[in-house]
Amino acid sequence: MEVEEILLECEERMDKTIEHLGKELRGIRTGRANTALVEYIKVDYYGAPTDIRELAGVSVVEATTLMIKPFDPAAKNEIIKAIESSDLGLNPQSDGNTIRISIPAPTKERRMQLVGQVKKLGEDSKVAIRNERRDANKSLDSAQNEQKLSDDEIKGAKESVDDLTKAHNAQIEALVTKKTKEIEDI
Repeated sequence: MEVEEILLECEERMDKTIEHLGKELRGIRTGRANTALVEYIKVDYYGAPTDIRELAGVSVVEATTLMIKPFDPAAKNEIIKAIESSDLGLNPQSDGNTIRISIPAPTKERRMQLVGQVKKLGEDSKVAIRNERRDANKSLDSAQNEQKLSDDEIKGAKESVDDLTKAHNAQIEALVTKKTKEIEDI
């Protein structure tokens, strides 16, 4: 494997880790209505687990209210059941062909739990980044042994991996800090 390929693969995997963290953080309830809270909840739709966003239009109607309009009215009760059984603590209300969800402001205790959850997700992402760094360094070492690359080439490549690691860890910190502030400023 070429050094450039190893670096590119490492960066792609680190980017996916950041992307995954962003998706996870969007799903954490802060007290403000956000479509990402419910879009990825799985609904048992004719025996197949399906995301709500594939079964209904989800929109924010007020700062603290979500509206879900199922494409198939028969799916409404299954969507309500899935939201109630999620660990978000939301209480969906049926309103004709639509579902309304009021997002209550979390209590201080719940906000502390959410902050802890955000920090844990951030730490898990940092561990994943470190694992990617370790894998890239192992690949570089084996490439050095196979292709008889110079120590300078490998040293430069490992420095590039370290730079990628630092940059991605900084992105994780920024995401975690932003979400923590969002939770605490309710």
